[in-house]
Amino acid sequence: MEGTVFNIKRYAIHDGPGIRTTVFLKGCPLWCPWCQNPEGISPVPELIWREQRCIGCRDCEDTCLTGALSFADGSLRIDRNLCDLCGQCALSCYPQALEMVGRQMTVDEVMTEVEKDTVFYEQSGGGITVSGGEPLMQADFLGAILRASKQSGIHTTLDTSGYAEQALLLRIAEYVDLFLWDLKIMDDEAHRKHTGVSNSVILDNLKAMSRLGKPTIIRFSLIPGVNDHESNIRAMGAFVTSLDDVDRIDILPYHRAWMDKYRGLIRTREPAVFEPPSAKLLKATETKLAEHGLKIRIGG
Repeated sequence: MEGTVFNIKRYAIHDGPGIRTTVFLKGCPLWCPWCQNPEGISPVPELIWREQRCIGCRDCEDTCLTGALSFADGSLRIDRNLCDLCGQCALSCYPQALEMVGRQMTVDEVMTEVEKDTVFYEQSGGGITVSGGEPLMQADFLGAILRASKQSGIHTTLDTSGYAEQALLLRIAEYVDLFLWDLKIMDDEAHRKHTGVSNSVILDNLKAMSRLGKPTIIRFSLIPGVNDHESNIRAMGAFVTSLDDVDRIDILPYHRAWMDKYRGLIRTREPAVFEPPSAKLLKATETKLAEHGLKIRIGG
């Protein structure tokens, strides 16, 4: 079985307990304008151009057989209609300014990478975390990775928005030791406006996992002007308090580090710009959520 992976991060310490290997699967049904992994949104491989590495040799332009690449005013242009994603331009790029994001991997290939650090998992209580994108978009591949990890005695964590058919999630949940569940906006209309999808499926699925007794940590990306208002914070605290086996929220402060990646993908629309939350806002959000009797942590 194969799936599309866009990154494997070893020695990850913010994606679950202990030292972990995080496998990032490509593709997400949500279009959050603050996404920290914009290269994980599209389900297919993409070219990314890292301007700071480019030396302007134009070997990529000469290599491209479809004429999809061109330079103007010192910047690379990629015609996505002409690009056939053959990857030859990236192979010809000596400074590695052009790179293919996303490659086909088998379950065995993924597990070969994951099992390299088994000794660290054993010593630290770590394991594998599957993230994205939204891993549930590649449900069969995800399930096979989690199943193979459990068979190898490796602790499994799934970082998810929870946006998927419940039957599918229930099938995969058997192989998940811990969920990292992203909650963004509690109001359904506002959720649709900012992410493109309803949150009803997300909340229903979270309730279902709670009834199964699945240990879950809520991850809340705090974006000023989007979900930092008191009504959203209070609603989230009340909802999480109603769940079983969920007593912790990690507040993830929005940052702009992702914007260089977005620009490197040369998307047609400009990235949305938000302000990172202030220390005062972080403290106020932490206080409001803690009033519901929840454990709160700043950062993942």
